[in-house]
Amino acid sequence: HPALGSRAAALLEPIYEAQFASIRTSRVIAMDETPIKAGRLGPGKMKTGYFWPVYGQADEVCFPFAPSRSHQQVRNLLGLQPTSDTVLLSDGYDAYERYAQKTGLTHAQCWAHSRRGFFEAQGSEPTAVAEALEQIKAIYRIEEHIRERKLDGQAKQLHRLTHSKPLVEAFFEWVNRQFERQGFTPSNPFVKALGYVRERRLGLEGFLTDPEVPIDTNHLERALRVIPMGRKAWLFCWTELGAKHVGIIHSLIVTCRLHGVDP
Repeated sequence: HPALGSRAAALLEPIYEAQFASIRTSRVIAMDETPIKAGRLGPGKMKTGYFWPVYGQADEVCFPFAPSRSHQQVRNLLGLQPTSDTVLLSDGYDAYERYAQKTGLTHAQCWAHSRRGFFEAQGSEPTAVAEALEQIKAIYRIEEHIRERKLDGQAKQLHRLTHSKPLVEAFFEWVNRQFERQGFTPSNPFVKALGYVRERRLGLEGFLTDPEVPIDTNHLERALRVIPMGRKAWLFCWTELGAKHVGIIHSLIVTCRLHGVDP
């Protein structure tokens, strides 16, 4: 019954808010956004809203709902006074970069999203794309070694600086050489992929000097799978309030699962 569901979500909301407050105190925060149909726009039409999943270092996830994808939403959710050493890890959506500039926090960029751009450009320049993917694969291989050896802290940072940094520098030198080649147009998917990484080099290098920063947002991507899976099952939320309640409940369920707790 809708009324019972609403009352149950209201009882859970203080736990959700405490969890979100805990996430905001994390030194490294991963963030993304994913669309959801929520609220009626007119006969037979639904509004498009967004969940903005946020992942904290204590393996806590919250799925706050907002009616839009505007830059203002990042400020609304994270506030304008993050701690001085906070790192925000995200994809290339410029809302996150603008937030970082406004607040002074460090912005790290996701390598998986960078790889995706090249993967999607295979049809336009298969040989060069294969080179890009192989170089990124080599960088990821170092992360596998770190996990296998269970390196942490300074040992992890030293391993990245020793082994990953030369690969990253060589990759960006290769990117610059590709730009010098003739015959590419700005609309070429391969050129777009090159431009994406070149513009975000500083953020993509962030993981090299900070052992607490993951190389990508894949941990967040795995956590937010409940939303696209939900869209296939329940399709949409009849109201924006309903979407907010879905976010509250998923926040607690997913966080329980991350900690091996039966929801």
